[in-house]
Amino acid sequence: MKEVKFSLVYRDMWQSAGKYVPRVDQLLRVAPYIIKMGCFARVETNGGGFEQVNLLFGENPNAAVRQWTAPFREAGIQTHLLDRALNGLRMSPVADDIRQLFYKVKKAQGTDIARTFCGLNDIRNIEPSIRYAKAAGMISQAALSITVSPVHTVEYYTNMALELIRLGADEICLKDMAGIGRPESLGKIVASIKAAFPDIPVSYHSHAGPGFSVASVLEVCRAGCDYVDAAMEPLSWGTGHADILTLQPMLKDAGFKVPEIDMEAYMKVRSLTQEFMDEFLGLYISPKNRLMNSLMIASGLPGGMMGSLMADLETNLASINKSRDKAGKEAMTQDQLLIKLFDEVTYVWPKVGYPPLVTPFSQYVKNLALMNVIQMEKGKERWNMIADDIWDMLLGKAGKLPGELDPVIIEKAKAEGRDFFSGNPQSNYPDALDRFRAKMKEKGWDTGKDDEELFEYAMHPSQYEPYKSGKAKEDFNIDVDKRRAEKAAKGRLPQDFPQNMVVDVNGEKYRVQVSYDDKATGIATPAPAASAEKPSPSTSPALAFATASSADAKEIVAPLEGKFVLTKNSAETPLKIGDTVQKGQVICYIEAMKTYNAIQSEWDGTLVDILVPSGSAVSEDDVLMRLS
Repeated sequence: MKEVKFSLVYRDMWQSAGKYVPRVDQLLRVAPYIIKMGCFARVETNGGGFEQVNLLFGENPNAAVRQWTAPFREAGIQTHLLDRALNGLRMSPVADDIRQLFYKVKKAQGTDIARTFCGLNDIRNIEPSIRYAKAAGMISQAALSITVSPVHTVEYYTNMALELIRLGADEICLKDMAGIGRPESLGKIVASIKAAFPDIPVSYHSHAGPGFSVASVLEVCRAGCDYVDAAMEPLSWGTGHADILTLQPMLKDAGFKVPEIDMEAYMKVRSLTQEFMDEFLGLYISPKNRLMNSLMIASGLPGGMMGSLMADLETNLASINKSRDKAGKEAMTQDQLLIKLFDEVTYVWPKVGYPPLVTPFSQYVKNLALMNVIQMEKGKERWNMIADDIWDMLLGKAGKLPGELDPVIIEKAKAEGRDFFSGNPQSNYPDALDRFRAKMKEKGWDTGKDDEELFEYAMHPSQYEPYKSGKAKEDFNIDVDKRRAEKAAKGRLPQDFPQNMVVDVNGEKYRVQVSYDDKATGIATPAPAASAEKPSPSTSPALAFATASSADAKEIVAPLEGKFVLTKNSAETPLKIGDTVQKGQVICYIEAMKTYNAIQSEWDGTLVDILVPSGSAVSEDDVLMRLS
């Protein structure tokens, strides 16, 4: 009787549902009951966005990982993390010495298995991770990023798996991140791997959204799969994963040896997870993420990304509807935008070389598609805005694309003077630990036990500094309070009733907040408001940064909503008032949708105004700078 073991993807359950994961005190409350369930041989405890999220709400991720892995280690349950090969634990590539330190730190913190994937399936990016994980004493599980395209065939994935095993991978994972892998084909891939290397453990990870996952689990297990990832209520299904309560009896009925489930413990884990959602995590989870959606089959967008996408889409929709309102068009609904986005992803994906839609490349393709939708809504052409990170993917700096680029992309690259790269991606990112160690010494920061704080700073510098200063926790608490207030306000007012309005009284505009009774929070005496089209500097602190002005100055406006920054990293020199600017020069960035969108000057000139502090939130069409 073939034995199949289960892994609970507790971290990915949260990431696939929304933006945040539980705090470490919450994780430590639920861990004993996960263990008591008795059905999990493995638990996914960190990786991917886990540590960035810790930093964002002001929690030390190293302390969290050490405490979170400890009870499972004591119970004999293996823990695993998800890492992104060249990108480590973040969206962008990291230096080689940071990658080496990564595995040493995680092993010291109690993580047993490193599940490594490359979003482009470029083996050159995975191979160092295999070596570094094994050198640190971890089990190296190399992942195949599963998708369906003319180039992603059974033979393609079989050859990739066999090469990874020859390079030293201890295990193979079929990472079906969008859940669009076809059951028959997935079974053939597993069977081919087992035929060549029968003793190599194979894991299957899939998201439930498109509806294939349960059938796929049965097929891969029949082909010899050893481990299956599972989720549980209230975060199973939808953009998440199949529930253990479905998978266990299905496999048992099919003749597999599977562990029994302690239902009392299951209900306790379910109850605690819901409690965490009710406390604050549910504020970042869209109800739509609980739904299955076969539209995802064509677009191939992964479940892990759909969780945050639905939360972000509200902001994108507001930006689009602002443009539609100016053009006298009817407002678009979120469902209409989602369909437009899915259609555009389907159009864009082949033209950018079929990168598997997994982090970060799923975000890049989605962002590119969404920017195309936004630009076309404004009457502009496709490909008008391509962020630098996306260009790195297109140019080959992150690895080799599986397919060919469309000629329109190649011509655009040539027109902008961008060079294509065919070498080893890691060579673009030289060692950096010494630089971060020196920075920590200057700041008086401890590098931590096993250099774990050095690792964290080097891996996530833009999140680590606000964490250390306390600003991250402060900003997070403000955002939670704001969301709670908005949720409470929605309970008092109908969904379609405006809570904030600008009214015109005899030519004077007033901004008012509306409620059904004078006891509700947020009631304010009407006060003169700026024009509904554009706030004035006197009433908008974000636009009152500089006082220099010029009557005939040319305005640089924000093409989308996001965070305004003058530079995207410390290697760049920020512009200052008085600097000469050339047409086409990158003068600032809007950070949105996890990428830095470069803003280029449309004119030659001299910078006379910077109207927004770097790091401030801006809306579409806000004036950022002025040139004379």
